Amino acid sequence: MTWTVPPRNLTYRAFRDAVVFIVFPAVLAITHGRNLGWQVNRRALRNTLIVSAIVLPFYVVGSSLPSIRTYYPMWQTSPALVEFLPHTLQQLVVVIAAETYYRGLLCVGVSEEFGFKSVFISPVVYALHHVGKPPIELVLSGPTDVLFGAVDYDSNSILPSIVAHGLGLGLLDWLVMHDPLIPTETVLGWLRWLPITL
Repeated sequence: MTWTVPPRNLTYRAFRDAVVFIVFPAVLAITHGRNLGWQVNRRALRNTLIVSAIVLPFYVVGSSLPSIRTYYPMWQTSPALVEFLPHTLQQLVVVIAAETYYRGLLCVGVSEEFGFKSVFISPVVYALHHVGKPPIELVLSGPTDVLFGAVDYDSNSILPSIVAHGLGLGLLDWLVMHDPLIPTETVLGWLRWLPITL
């Protein structure tokens, strides 16, 4: 991460991530005959629906938490569609880049050598990438990486994690800019047993 970009500038971040996490892995894949999971098949479509349904409640519940509402959206935007849609599309580039690297290169790309064990290659690195974000997100990042990796491994495609992560992040940004769907007090009551700041 020696190529730094202004932290609040999504355009620069999308460009940098596309170069580092899409172009470089694509070159590695081409030169080494690897599959990054850039394909769509019936299994991938089915798994996309399944994993999206699994993670959707986490985004809805998370959008009610004070730490999430303070942190998101990560980049300046507003609910006005003329501003929110370009924001979401640029954010999707960041998600595609992350999924290409974590699930494409480090999971699907090495699955021929490691089999299902490839699902467990990136969770620690992925979690470290979430340091500085709300504690609940950091705690959930490792298990989420394993879930996304397992689904993408089964699909031989990164489509499921791109859709679940991309749509989820866009939904989260939209939700935190509005009143919570579930009252914050209710969610804090459900999660009060967690030993982390919510």
